[in-house]
Amino acid sequence: MLALSWLIRNELPSDLPAILDLQAEAFGPGRFAKTAFRLREGIEHDRRLSFVGMSGDVFAGSVWLTPITIGDAPSQLLGPLAVAPAFKNRGLGRLLVNQALKTAQALGEKSVLLVGDAPYYGPLGFAPVPMGRITLPGPVDPARLLVANLVPGSDMPHGKVRGGRDAVAA
Repeated sequence: MLALSWLIRNELPSDLPAILDLQAEAFGPGRFAKTAFRLREGIEHDRRLSFVGMSGDVFAGSVWLTPITIGDAPSQLLGPLAVAPAFKNRGLGRLLVNQALKTAQALGEKSVLLVGDAPYYGPLGFAPVPMGRITLPGPVDPARLLVANLVPGSDMPHGKVRGGRDAVAA
């Protein structure tokens, strides 16, 4: 099933069951033990920065951004990014990430962190985090810790990552 065009739109509350089913299919039950998933526990993803991809009226994929704090700097955590098997390798994931980053930048976000594959996310604006610059509250492969700075010329954030924004200094 080849989509000739995609509709990328903000997630709607009615999309949640399909999104959760897709995440379960893509990442399995072990996803809840991963550090990135644990950071999101109890924290609502930012619906302004969460998108779905449609092929006609068929749900094809989604991406979430969730507020986090890196050191004392507000940021966003990208993920999960999930694409339905029938639509993989057709560019939808990249379109979803690009839309999330573009919208985050327009809304004044300064950075987006993720745990993912550098060859995939590098061309989308993500760079590897130098060892020890950003620490997560659980294990993560340091080669997979990536950040996109959304303010050109700004320094990469640094410090311990916490879920949410309530710890950010005013």
